[in-house]
Amino acid sequence: MRTRRLFLLALFLLPGVQSGGAQATPRFEPAELLFQDDFADTARWLVEQRPGGTVTAHDGVLVIDDAGGCTVWFRPELTAPVIITYEATVLNRGGPHDRVSDLNCFWMATDPATPDGSMLAMAVKRTGALAEYDWLRLYYVGCGGNSNTTTRFRRYTGTGERPLLPEHDLQAAMFLLRGNQTYRLTLVAAGGRAQYLRDGEVFFDYADPQPLTRGWFGFRTVHSRIEIKHFRVWRARPAVRDHGP
Repeated sequence: MRTRRLFLLALFLLPGVQSGGAQATPRFEPAELLFQDDFADTARWLVEQRPGGTVTAHDGVLVIDDAGGCTVWFRPELTAPVIITYEATVLNRGGPHDRVSDLNCFWMATDPATPDGSMLAMAVKRTGALAEYDWLRLYYVGCGGNSNTTTRFRRYTGTGERPLLPEHDLQAAMFLLRGNQTYRLTLVAAGGRAQYLRDGEVFFDYADPQPLTRGWFGFRTVHSRIEIKHFRVWRARPAVRDHGP
């Protein structure tokens, strides 16, 4: 089924489609700005990174310069219904870690090994290696993963399983990355759905039978250099539909 383009109402309006089907889903729009970060520093972020990389913030830009694996967690816990937005650019300018790959993210993540599910009070210290996250509950998108050959959505179950549905494994060029191009990314956890949009276009819309309604957000990458700007978290609400002619 062809991916459906969305036209944003006001800041952004998010209609979706049932994954693998044509059933319309509720629309959501920002109701209230909950958090924002324009990256004067990294005080609101927890960095888990393997040796050889750095995470810095200056002049309104978060720069993840990574060698072997990195997750950067936003410290405040999020509760659905929420919309997360930010702009991201995968750099390809000759730097030692520049590679057009892995503009990834986690959202609504919890750790079953901690008493309250917190990602910050770790039962075991994580180093940034991807396999260390297999036992979490979360939504994940790997955009341009596997050396920019796949874009995938997974719902981690908290049991070590990371199921991948066929319709959540996109390999066409339109779903992959271009170096030095800035993308506007939108993540949704609302109305029992997890949605991922890039530049207003729905890549994934998952109706979760057991929706993740609280948790943490994290930028995720490996062996790449990424610039991130204009991070925002909004309370989501059903949008007012236009019933005009």
